Amino acid sequence: MQRLFEQIMKFGVVGFLAFGIDYGVLMLLSQVLHMDPVLSAGISFCISLVFNYLASMRFVFKHRDDMSRSREFITFLILSAIGLGINELIMWVGTAWLGGSAIAVTGVKVFATAVVMVWNFVSRKKWLDAGE
Repeated sequence: MQRLFEQIMKFGVVGFLAFGIDYGVLMLLSQVLHMDPVLSAGISFCISLVFNYLASMRFVFKHRDDMSRSREFITFLILSAIGLGINELIMWVGTAWLGGSAIAVTGVKVFATAVVMVWNFVSRKKWLDAGE
């Protein structure tokens, strides 16, 4: 139970940093460059994904000996693509309902991040982590 708690805490730190990258790029694209918030969210999500993979597989999850690094990365991408779909759906519904202001985009993004965070931890723990 102690290892799981530590793992969740590390996942939270990596996720917080990835969120900072994701949110910063989202705000730059949607608010400064006036790009569509849904497109901006997809781009920012993908950029933060690279950081998230590197940090997650180094500090949070233990590499499985029965899985090659390329298979690990492909699995990570597939799980993340599902997370991206969840993120985009929430951003689309939320901004359609609340609008594209900075406050609305921020609120919707925080909610989307919370939902995707649960998906990411559970799915990565199940399919990528070697455990103890």
